[in-house]
Amino acid sequence: MLSLLRDLAPLALGALLAWSGAVKLAGRAPERRVAGTALERLANGVERATVALRAVGAAELLVAAALLTAPAVAGPAGAVWSGTAAALLGAAFTGYLVHGRVTAPDSSCGCTARGDEPIGPRAFARAGLVVVGGAASAVAAGPWWETVWRHPVAATALLAGCGAVAAVLFADLDRRLLLALRRLRLRVFGHPLEGAPKVVPVEASVELLERSLAWEAAAPVVRSGLRDHWDEDGWRFLRYTGTHGTDRNARRVSVLFALDVHADLDTASRPAVRVAVLDEETGEPVTDALEDVTARTALPIVT
Repeated sequence: MLSLLRDLAPLALGALLAWSGAVKLAGRAPERRVAGTALERLANGVERATVALRAVGAAELLVAAALLTAPAVAGPAGAVWSGTAAALLGAAFTGYLVHGRVTAPDSSCGCTARGDEPIGPRAFARAGLVVVGGAASAVAAGPWWETVWRHPVAATALLAGCGAVAAVLFADLDRRLLLALRRLRLRVFGHPLEGAPKVVPVEASVELLERSLAWEAAAPVVRSGLRDHWDEDGWRFLRYTGTHGTDRNARRVSVLFALDVHADLDTASRPAVRVAVLDEETGEPVTDALEDVTARTALPIVT
């Protein structure tokens, strides 16, 4: 099996480098690919990084062509030289990754895989795969097409396995597969939060409160904007401060409003609102605070 894998290495690695080089050389929006990556920092600018990315893509295509055709053109020597070139290319990738990891650990490599993934084990595995594949190609016993001709079934199975590994390392197939599985689960079983009432923003509760009859009744007592708020047992509590009593006997109070934490103007135009007035010093309820408030002049609310 190892000998078969060695002899098929030029084909597998050549196809991989051909795809990777084509993506770099002919891919759309290369500026987006290199922006914010370690390559941009190394090249000192997006424009230079784009040129470097194109150059790497061209180099990959040349090495891929050599791996696939050199044994037919130059015999065993061609296989050695093409395999060595691939191994050196992988070593250059590894050196770049080490430099990027040291100088910009949070940046991505700007290569074929996911653009926002920081340089990590996956990136080094890709570079290592190129090094190992190049070394195996350099010592292949014969042209890869002869191996495929002699062992078609085994070669097909082995190449399929190599393709799966490459897809995981280079195309983030595992991430895409997990995303597809999550979407399938949501379609079959439904979203876990589907149908659950949402908690509305505090601003929506304040807007709803200020249009309620409870606010109209308590507004003459309120002398401030919203001071505090909290949610408890499905209720949202809104605290304001105010005064109660005549000028000489006026005392500071807290005016508490409670309404449904899920209610807003779209779901409850006339909400149920609870009101309580508490003495700020003693914390005791002021039961007569809302009696005859309509006869009093409401002062402007200040924040």
